[in-house]
Amino acid sequence: MRKEIHRHSTRTQTDATEIAGNFVHPEARRGRGARSNESGRYEAASKTAFDDGWGHIDDEPPPLRTTLIRDASRTIIATNTSPDVPFSQSINPYRGCEHGCIYCFARPTHAYLGFSPGLDFESKLLIKPDAASLLTQTLRHPRYRPQVIAMGTNTDIYQPADRTL
Repeated sequence: MRKEIHRHSTRTQTDATEIAGNFVHPEARRGRGARSNESGRYEAASKTAFDDGWGHIDDEPPPLRTTLIRDASRTIIATNTSPDVPFSQSINPYRGCEHGCIYCFARPTHAYLGFSPGLDFESKLLIKPDAASLLTQTLRHPRYRPQVIAMGTNTDIYQPADRTL
């Protein structure tokens, strides 16, 4: 058993894979790219894991499982007007990515959602199950004008979790 110290409270945590902080057991992150689960830069509280003597830091925790979280988006096409981006519309059916490429430029976007750009980015995926119907609805709208739509510009549109959906 370990405790997490927050700026404002102390909470007991029994699942070692969910401990946020600098240390994540190597076996828990097998197959993942990130080595830590630091709090996002926009979070008011940070967490630090420590050994309180009730368990052993060398005990092998269960593997870190991927959690799918429903993203209740009302639209599927994101737009931009940036002169440096060669498209004005994009579709991202996921937020987060199981592939775990440590160099991925999309990692910091998880911090805006209150998650860590580290292991949370790889293990807590926000999915948009209504993506197909939202796209159909948008394309059928009388005011929609066809143009190029980039797919998967922020994360890979083919996730291993697709096998279970």
